[in-house]
Amino acid sequence: MHALFGKTLPELTELMAGLGQKPYRARQVFEALYKQRVGLVEDVTTLSQELRDRLTSEGFAIGLPEIAQTAKSVDGTERYLMRMADGETVETVWMPDGDGGERGDGSEAAEEESAEVVVAEEAVDGGYWSRRGNGRDRSNFGTLAEQGFRRATICISSQVGCAVNCQFCLTAKLGIKRNLTAGEIAGQVAAVLNRHRIQIGKDRINLVFMGMGEPFLNYEQFMQSVRVLVEGIGIPESRMTVSTSGILPGIEAFAKETMRPKLALSLNASNDVVRERIMPITRKWNIAALLEAVQKIPLRTREWVTFEYVLLGEVNDQPEHAREVLELLDGIRAKVNLIVWNPGPGIDYHQPKPADVAVFQKMLIEGGIATYIRRPRGRDIYAACGQLKRTVAEEKPQLVGISAAS
Repeated sequence: MHALFGKTLPELTELMAGLGQKPYRARQVFEALYKQRVGLVEDVTTLSQELRDRLTSEGFAIGLPEIAQTAKSVDGTERYLMRMADGETVETVWMPDGDGGERGDGSEAAEEESAEVVVAEEAVDGGYWSRRGNGRDRSNFGTLAEQGFRRATICISSQVGCAVNCQFCLTAKLGIKRNLTAGEIAGQVAAVLNRHRIQIGKDRINLVFMGMGEPFLNYEQFMQSVRVLVEGIGIPESRMTVSTSGILPGIEAFAKETMRPKLALSLNASNDVVRERIMPITRKWNIAALLEAVQKIPLRTREWVTFEYVLLGEVNDQPEHAREVLELLDGIRAKVNLIVWNPGPGIDYHQPKPADVAVFQKMLIEGGIATYIRRPRGRDIYAACGQLKRTVAEEKPQLVGISAAS
């Protein structure tokens, strides 16, 4: 099977030329793939029946991933097991109203988040975060409004498994199977958009490349997926965030891109000793080298680099760690997202105490760094950060004492 989804307009133009077709045929296919998001070659009705039959007979197909299984959390989050053409699977997550990860990064998505009024304080998991109000006037929110949401975030995978081996992450236990193609990466988005009948340009959709895998270890395919999502589907890169564990060559290449999402660096420790223990990749590229590379990225007006920091109880969550983070990020246009560790079976860590989380955040804020706590989404279905592990329907999450916060 030769997948059409994931090809750029120049690639489609070359394909059509090889079939003896004029360039406008490539534009018709491009529109059908990305604007109409069709699922079958037969549905590209702007092409003649003869040409559709020829494409099919020569092994061409749209090639969108299949949503093989769905799990729904009590907080509305949905986790999808996405099956690729070769049978490999990855996980993709739909988060209605997001998880607050965009706050403070200078983007339009951040402004939307900040504009909402906190109408109720709710103690969730010991009081880590505030619950946002639902709002009343949804007249301008399209199909998302029909579902009762202001906006949504889709979390996308870039590899089958992951090779980075972060010790606190369930995905690491899978190891690495293979990279995803650009079409398989962007196709996850298209499949979810189709499921929820999303209208690009009307509904507010944010994308985070924070699912299974390390995007910068699949750099070329990741960047092509970004181009497809921007130029084809129509989601601006300012509404995308890519998270890296710290792949130095990838960060250096990313700094030179003219079209790029926002960057989130998974810091997760305040010094190399702790970071190497929980993120072995630190042995290859230490914190100083990563921060030097990040500072060479030409940030847009009001753009801030996000530093993600997973808080592990009594490992990296103490006041001395907060003081070291302040020293590391001094002079960098940075914001910090604190992530209270999401438990999983077979991982020997525990959550930080709520008081320690509060002190850590307070110290960073008082030190001049905008610091937010990301709301966990879908913990009860293994959909939260660090929990993606290709869970199948027969597996039942056993997270005793862990609530699913909204």
